[in-house]
Amino acid sequence: MNKVDKKLVLTAALFGLIAVLIGAFGAHGLKQLISAEQIQTLETGVKYQMYHALFMLLIACISALKTKTKNVLWHLVTIGIILFSGSIYGLTTNDLTSFNFKSIALITPVGGTLLIISWIVLFVNVLKIKTK
Repeated sequence: MNKVDKKLVLTAALFGLIAVLIGAFGAHGLKQLISAEQIQTLETGVKYQMYHALFMLLIACISALKTKTKNVLWHLVTIGIILFSGSIYGLTTNDLTSFNFKSIALITPVGGTLLIISWIVLFVNVLKIKTK
């Protein structure tokens, strides 16, 4: 396993672990503290984080992708998850903290856009792979 693939797998494992922890905490620890609608919103962040953790594992497994492409994808997905899912976590627990996450709500679509771009980058780069 090369360094980039190892970085992808380790990051995917960390994001997957965090998604499970936040999902469990939301389902059990926050159930009495936030509304059912907020729990659903939190679950959206968890789902997209897990989807993209799995996406990172997929990227690591595609040996035909160039290292540079994998690095670009790692950055897009990592920043995308932090901005998208991270802001959702903050927004759903906004009433429980002293920081007003609504003031940074615009980073949610930026994170989502980075995640969309990562899929486009994968699509375009797989199209470029010459088949035998």
